[in-house]
Amino acid sequence: MRDDRRPMNFLRAKFAASPIYARVAPFAIFLGLTFCQRLFGETGPYWFYLVKTLVGAWLVWEMRPFVAEMRWKFSWEAVVVGVVVCIMWIGLDGLYPRLAKLDSEWNPHHPFGQGSALAWFFVLVRWAGSSVIVPPFEEVFYRSFLYRYLVKVDFCAMPLGQFHTLSFVVTSAIFGLVHPERWLAGILCGLAYQWLVIRKHRLGDAMTAHAITNFLLGLWVIWKGAWNFWLNRGAVRHF
Repeated sequence: MRDDRRPMNFLRAKFAASPIYARVAPFAIFLGLTFCQRLFGETGPYWFYLVKTLVGAWLVWEMRPFVAEMRWKFSWEAVVVGVVVCIMWIGLDGLYPRLAKLDSEWNPHHPFGQGSALAWFFVLVRWAGSSVIVPPFEEVFYRSFLYRYLVKVDFCAMPLGQFHTLSFVVTSAIFGLVHPERWLAGILCGLAYQWLVIRKHRLGDAMTAHAITNFLLGLWVIWKGAWNFWLNRGAVRHF
């Protein structure tokens, strides 16, 4: 006899019963964990990010059967958008006013020792988490759910490839503003990923583009030591 009170069964039952829950709850949980990162001392954020990444991987696995559009797709457009967005994200930095201070960079070499094995372990955890776990959550929530929900409550009835001017702009603006330290790049990034969804009539290419952007950005961070591009989100202070 199945016990629906078990956490996994309960979660799956909620996902199966509500398309909104299946797309919003995992993102909300992941976001909530992000804002808890700074509650555990100097080294806590790094250990907590590891836990968050593992929880995120589990949530992606659990939601996958109930979110049909969450399927990775590869195309030349996805590669181009991913590379261009990364170049834009780096190139525009510092050319416009920020809405939050850059005082909470992610650099595990400080608390764990320059070049230590543990420091590099957490660098790789962050790189993998941002490249593999973050894209499905954000693309499902912003480009699949929010973009369509702002047009009609029965959002699943709206094709992914349908263009709606107001929702296109509003969704991208929201995406940008949740990255207040780089809000302009965030808005342009949201526009690019949403354009890709509309052009390809599917979500998977945007997931791939997002993953490419974050992978290349991580490579830049490690190569240049530009740790300010990786922030401890829970520590962001708004003006």
